Amino acid sequence: MLVRDWMTRDPITVTPDTPVMDALRILKERGFRRLPVMEGGRLIGITTRKDLKDAMPSKATTLSVWELNYLLSKLTVSEMMARPVITAHEDEYMEDAALRMQEHGVGGLPVVDAGGRVTGIITITDVLRAFVDIMGMKEGGTRLTLDMPDTPGSLARAAQAAQPSNIISVATYGHSAEGGQPHRRFVMRVTGEGAGDVKARVRTAGIDVLD
Repeated sequence: MLVRDWMTRDPITVTPDTPVMDALRILKERGFRRLPVMEGGRLIGITTRKDLKDAMPSKATTLSVWELNYLLSKLTVSEMMARPVITAHEDEYMEDAALRMQEHGVGGLPVVDAGGRVTGIITITDVLRAFVDIMGMKEGGTRLTLDMPDTPGSLARAAQAAQPSNIISVATYGHSAEGGQPHRRFVMRVTGEGAGDVKARVRTAGIDVLD
């Protein structure tokens, strides 16, 4: 699953001299949380709804309405944007982009192509959409969680036991069982023939079915 398959294409951008109030209006009208900042066709920063709102004067300010409007008219995106910009590449894997978001504590990344041109934006919401798709949640069927020793051939054994059902999704993660032995859990979703009693077949094969 590549970033380009899940990103929002051709995102709306702003320039460094865009007034903060204009940027906030764009975010509100379009329902976005962040805007890439472009200058001369180059990506030079990114600004978020939180960054822009943090720039707003406190409600406890003693400034007059005229003074507030004057200050806000002078405040531009260049003063609030984050730089340098952490990006994703449109041809990289979704999990790599998701890991970068987690490592840097950001909720979205501008996406660039091989020439450095901004072609999209990828967000946590897109990662969640991809996760739901990977898990096959919209395809129905039967979900089961298997606990097996973390050894070569475990997945093949589980897949054999699930037949003749069609496995449409598999996710796996490791953990330590009692005694500290490495185990692996397989979360599978199956459809088609025999899906209703797949858990019984897998148990009969000697595999621990947790749910």
